[in-house]
Amino acid sequence: MIESGDLKKGRKIEIDGEPFAIVQFEFTKPGKGQALYKCKLKNMVTGAQFDKTFRSGEKFKEPDLAEQEMEYLYSDGDRYCFMNTSTYDQEFLTEDQIIDAKNFLKENTLCNILLFDGNPIGISLPIFINLKVEKTDPWVKGDTASGDSKPATLETGHILQVPPFIEEGELLKIDTRTGAYVERVKE
Repeated sequence: MIESGDLKKGRKIEIDGEPFAIVQFEFTKPGKGQALYKCKLKNMVTGAQFDKTFRSGEKFKEPDLAEQEMEYLYSDGDRYCFMNTSTYDQEFLTEDQIIDAKNFLKENTLCNILLFDGNPIGISLPIFINLKVEKTDPWVKGDTASGDSKPATLETGHILQVPPFIEEGELLKIDTRTGAYVERVKE
């Protein structure tokens, strides 16, 4: 059990059978009475956020969360299929659960799936991923009017800014946390 005195930003608790992450945390001790713990909570299943105040002495259950390495197989509309690399079981995540990770998912990508009570609720990608440039404008030597970057469309459909020397068909290293170009990768 987790007590209200143990609450802090980033901590995960279970309320009414659902997992919540503490997004913001503030401790206040009024002159009289009990200490108060003001938290902004995010539902880890639905993504909904709300403010809640707890009193000292309240207890919370620790959510049954686990991470499992899985391989991305395919998407069929708004559902994304992942295969457990050890048991070969398949799990599906919705587009709402994947959020921005869909910009970097390509077939056979290994990633970690967050499970709550054995059900998938979220995804974490590797920090860096290699993706091929599908479309970008050609670079004209000496062209400085266009600036120091140009848009490029990756094989996943994601569009990002790249240096002007990047050409179609090149493999790029992308930071999945920011969605930014890092460097070219030699094949």
